[in-house]
Amino acid sequence: MNINKPILLALGLMLYASVSHACTNFIVGKKASVNGSVICTYNADSYGMFLGLAHYPAGRHAKGQMRPVYNWETHELRGEIPEAPVTYNVIGNINEYQVTIGETTYGGREEMVDSTGILDYGSLIYIALQRSRTAREAIRVMTNLVETYGYNSEGETFTICDPNEAWIMEMMGCGPASKKVVWVAQRIPDNAICAHANQSRIGRFNMNDKKNVIYSKNVVSFARSKGWFKGADNEFNWKMTYARPDFSGRRFCDARVWAFFNHFADNFSRYLPWAEGVDPNAEDMPLWIVPNHKLSVQDVQAAMRDHYEGTPLAMDSLDIGGGIYQMPYRPSPLTFKVDGKTYFSERPVSTQQTAFSFVSEMRSWLPREIGGVLWFGNDDSNMIVYTPIYCGNTLIPECYDTPGADAVTFSMKNAFWVCNWVSNMVYPRYSMMFPELKAVRDSLEQNYFKQQAEVEQKACALYASDKPAALKQLNDYSNQQAQHMLKRWTQLAFHLIVKYNDMAVKPTDAQGQFVRTKTGIGATVSRPGFPNAFARKLVKELTPEP
Repeated sequence: MNINKPILLALGLMLYASVSHACTNFIVGKKASVNGSVICTYNADSYGMFLGLAHYPAGRHAKGQMRPVYNWETHELRGEIPEAPVTYNVIGNINEYQVTIGETTYGGREEMVDSTGILDYGSLIYIALQRSRTAREAIRVMTNLVETYGYNSEGETFTICDPNEAWIMEMMGCGPASKKVVWVAQRIPDNAICAHANQSRIGRFNMNDKKNVIYSKNVVSFARSKGWFKGADNEFNWKMTYARPDFSGRRFCDARVWAFFNHFADNFSRYLPWAEGVDPNAEDMPLWIVPNHKLSVQDVQAAMRDHYEGTPLAMDSLDIGGGIYQMPYRPSPLTFKVDGKTYFSERPVSTQQTAFSFVSEMRSWLPREIGGVLWFGNDDSNMIVYTPIYCGNTLIPECYDTPGADAVTFSMKNAFWVCNWVSNMVYPRYSMMFPELKAVRDSLEQNYFKQQAEVEQKACALYASDKPAALKQLNDYSNQQAQHMLKRWTQLAFHLIVKYNDMAVKPTDAQGQFVRTKTGIGATVSRPGFPNAFARKLVKELTPEP
């Protein structure tokens, strides 16, 4: 099933509004990773969103000092809350204690949204990161805040991790002007992997397992008061009550979860009917699985670049939607109408509207400011380099925090804009140009991983005697790699526009230098024309019927 598959409007698009802010999170427990680290990811996806690398410095605050709360997406002032006496350094979505938080919005029942609450999902994330030393503490901070000041976002799934534990928490308001919330948090087993992608994932949960499950006191009673649930408490199913999956929740959202699990599980095709979204009797996927082998950071980065390759949902199949050069991307919105019929495109993990992406690596055996690495990039995860940002860093690379650059102001000094520039050159000629982007991307990342052990060993050796110097060394290293990435990506942009100008190809030598004639002019270009597979399809469609 792929693009141009008609879907009946009766299938519904309840979750479609939240898909416009579609994000993806993957989670890997410490016993499911190659080196014993906890790993989690985040693609922050929203058209028009411009974001760099966040930074909130550590601080001490006087009693009675208030903190303004701004909506993360709109930047509108929502109110203020008391400042914490002590706050911790936050860089991106990780803090100096290696606590990492990501999210995906699933929407759920619209009548549960409380627009009067002060805290939205984004402000809640960064306030919690400033106030938490562990994942469990972050859950307490987040839930205490919304229970006190209200929550004004739609239904949200949070990834909350530290070097020892990984959690998933789901949260919703209790209706207009209620200033109340319902929520549940569940610990992911150390030997398991989990994922969520804009569809509520927590179903039934063990209310007696106080070690691994935490929930609001009203989690069941609120549903009863609304007439949404009438069974025994142990039969309560969070997502089936508050955010029942429909076609869009399964095909556009859970399919990304299925793709992640499918990479690391045997015979996971049994859950494909669920991901396809059509069969009402399809078997639902588990919240987590134990992978068939342990995952590395590189494995997880590769999973963040997935377009359903090698599956029935593949985006690289030969259809007109991918264009001449079979790009695994489609224009938005996901659904469209032709002559009164509704059609849809697939929505993979890797997508063009990603503002930033990270893979967070949290390691308990290293000093806390060294153990946490946020592998970060601006733009579509498939089209960018993940550069290492250490959790103790206090100075942001200029390319991730560029003065003057914003959503409507291009800057050659800014990673978001240079990376988007390259991506948007490559998209329409994907099969022709992407191999060159991939070669540069992979070379840079391989170099980071090659250097990582030596860089960290030097920092650890210095840490005991001169902690500030050790952290400065790591900060300088992170910033140098990010700025070098920007320089290399700019060179790639120049190379691509010269080499592939006007849909011809200028020849290059083994070192990638453009070939010149004996008289110094550019060598004769080649004109590759249509790719063979597309040419066959084209002539077949152009052949007149007898």
